[in-house]
Amino acid sequence: MRYFFLFLALLGYSFSSGQNSDYWTLRDQKSIIWELEKKSPLPHADNIEMAGKRVAGIISYSVDTAGILSLERQIFFPQLHPYIKSSDPDWYIYRAYLKDIYDDDILPVLVVDEKVFVPGKLESVTIDGHLNFSHHPAKSGLQLERKLYPSMSERLFVEEWILKNTSDRELSLRAGNSHLKYVDYGQKGKFTQTVLSDAPEKILLASGASFSFSIKIMAQLNDEQLPVKNNARAERSHFLKEMSEALILDTPDPVLNTLFEFSKIRASESIFESEMGLIHSPGGGRYYAGFWANDQAEYVSPLFPYLAYETGIESAMNCYNAFAGETNPRYKKIRYAFEIEGLVSPFLLDRGDAAMIAYGASHFALANGDRETAEALWPLIQWCLEYCNRQLNEEGVVKSESDEMEGRIETGDANLSTSSLYYGALMHSIDLAKALKKPKSVSRTYIAQQEALHLAIEKYFGAKVEGLDTYKYYKTHQKLRHWICLPLVVGIHERVDATVEALFDRLWTDNGVYVEKNSDNEANSKIFWDRGTLYALRGTFFAGATEVSLKRLQQYSRQRLLGKRVPYAVEAYPEGSMAHLSAESGLYCRVFTEGMFGIVPKGFNRFTCCPRLPEKWDHMALRKIRAFGSNFDLEVQRKGQQQLEVRIKNSQGKVMDRKVLQSGEVVEFRVDQ
Repeated sequence: MRYFFLFLALLGYSFSSGQNSDYWTLRDQKSIIWELEKKSPLPHADNIEMAGKRVAGIISYSVDTAGILSLERQIFFPQLHPYIKSSDPDWYIYRAYLKDIYDDDILPVLVVDEKVFVPGKLESVTIDGHLNFSHHPAKSGLQLERKLYPSMSERLFVEEWILKNTSDRELSLRAGNSHLKYVDYGQKGKFTQTVLSDAPEKILLASGASFSFSIKIMAQLNDEQLPVKNNARAERSHFLKEMSEALILDTPDPVLNTLFEFSKIRASESIFESEMGLIHSPGGGRYYAGFWANDQAEYVSPLFPYLAYETGIESAMNCYNAFAGETNPRYKKIRYAFEIEGLVSPFLLDRGDAAMIAYGASHFALANGDRETAEALWPLIQWCLEYCNRQLNEEGVVKSESDEMEGRIETGDANLSTSSLYYGALMHSIDLAKALKKPKSVSRTYIAQQEALHLAIEKYFGAKVEGLDTYKYYKTHQKLRHWICLPLVVGIHERVDATVEALFDRLWTDNGVYVEKNSDNEANSKIFWDRGTLYALRGTFFAGATEVSLKRLQQYSRQRLLGKRVPYAVEAYPEGSMAHLSAESGLYCRVFTEGMFGIVPKGFNRFTCCPRLPEKWDHMALRKIRAFGSNFDLEVQRKGQQQLEVRIKNSQGKVMDRKVLQSGEVVEFRVDQ
C-alpha cells in the first residue's frame, strides 16, 4: 500500500497549498494526456478505477522524481465473498469481496543482453477509457508501452505490454515469472486467483520491430474455466464506442465536452452481475455488487434512458424492483441499500430514502418512454409518495432520521433534502399519472400535496442564514449547508440569488462546494462531496444563474479532468480519499441535461426545456439523445441578443420542430417514438 499513502500525502499537499496547475492536456474529445517533459512537477501519484461485469480495478500509479513509474493494481472480484476473520469488525461483512493488491513483483522478468530489463523513464500517460503508459527507451533500446483495462464480461483484468526495438540491431529476449496461483475458500466455494503472462520464453526482435503480450489477473469460482477468449480489448472498445455514440455534448468548451464523455464511461461501466441480476454499484474500493437509494435509484438510473444503455436500464429496473419488494402495507420504513448482492441483513435507517426512490423512479419511468415499464414502477412510486405523506410533521415537511450523509453531520428530525426530493417526486408523478391515464383524482391529489409542500418548505426552511435569505437545513440550523441547492433543482426558485451566493461564494473551494463551513466544528469545515457540487451546478443553471454557474462549472471541470486527481468526479474528501464513485459521474452528465439544457420529462414522448446558453456562446447541443423512445438532437442557437432558436432533429438530421424563444422561457417538445 506504499504508493496509496504517497497518493494521499500528495493530495493533502494539493489542498493545503491551493495550487491548481494542470498536469494534463486534452489530446482530443475522448482522451487526455500527461506529458512529463512539458508538465513534470514530480513526484506525482494518482489512481483510476475501471470496471466490467465481473471485475473492478483501481490502478494506482506513482512517478518519482527521476521519472520512474511504479504501479499497484487493486483488483476486486465482486461476486466472490471470502470468509471474514474472527477479528474483523461486524461491519466488514458488508465489504467482503475477493480482492488483492498486485505490485510490480507480479510482472514477468524479461532478460535482454543478459541483463534484466528495466523500463525507461516514463514519457507520458494517456487516458482514453483505458490507462496507457509510454516509456522512453531503456539503455538496450527496448521501449515499453502499457495499456490496462478490465474485461467487460469475465473475471479478468488485463495489462498489455507492447515492446519495440528502437536500436539498430536485433535484440534477443527471454521471459520468465509468468504464472502465479492462489487458492482460498469463501462463501460460495473455492476461489482461485491466477496471474498469467502469455509472453513467449524466447523472442528475437529485429530493429524497428514490435511484439506484445498480456499479463492477466483472473479469478475462478469452483470449477469455472479460466477465460480462454482473447477478446477483452475488443469488448472494452465496443463498450467505449457505445458510450461515444449516444448523448453527445457539443459546446464551445472542449474541457466540458471531454469530461462529459468520460463521465458517461464511469457512470455506465460499474454494473455487475449478481444474485439480483445486473446491478449498478458505486465502486470506489468499498461498494460492489450492491446498490443504494441515493446513488443508484436517485442519481444514476435516470440517466440511462438518455443513453439508451440497455445494461444500465436493466440494472435500474433490478434496483427499483428490489426496493418494490420491500414495500409493506403498514408503511414501515424501507431499507436504504442492498449490499453484497442483497445477501446480508440491511441497516434500517430512514434517510429520506422513499423520497429518493420516488424522485428517481418517476423521472426514469417518463424518460424511458415505455408504458409497460412505467406501469410496473407505478406501485413502488405510489407507495413511496404515500410513505412520505405519512411522515409529514405538524408543520407540513417530511420527517426523516437522517439524509444520505448518514449521520456524518447533524440533520435534525426534518431536513431540507428529504422534503425537496419528495417535492420533485410529486412533480414527476403528476405527469406520470397523466401519461398512464390514471384517474384524474390521482394527479389532483398530488398537485394539492405539492402545493402544500411548497408553502411548508418556504415557511419551515426559508430563513436568513449567515446574513443571506436562503434556507436553513433543519429547524435549528444556523450554518450554510451544501444541500440548500436542492430546492433550485426541483424548481423552487424564490430564494435563487442568496442561495447562489451561498453556494458559489461562501461555500466554494478549489474542489467545489464545501458541505458546510462551521467554525464551531473544524473537522466538518474541510469536507467536500462532489455530489453536493454537482447538484448545486444543476440547480443554479436550472434556476437561471447561468454566468456564475458556468464559471464555477468550468473551474470544477478543469480541476477534475486536467488537475491532480483525474479524470472523473469523485465521492468525497477526506473520507474515501476522493474515490471515483460511479454515480457521481452520472450527476455530472445531469448538470447539462437537466441544468444547462433544462430538460424536464413530461410524458413518454414529450419534455419541456429551458436552455441556459451562456452569453459568450453562440450555440450548444445535445446530440443523439435516446430518451423518450426516440433518437434526436437538441440544438440551441443564439438569435439576437435575447432570443434563442431551439431545434429538434431526428436521427437523419431532419429538423422536426423549431421554436424561437426568449432567454429563460420554457418550451415543450414532442418527439417521434
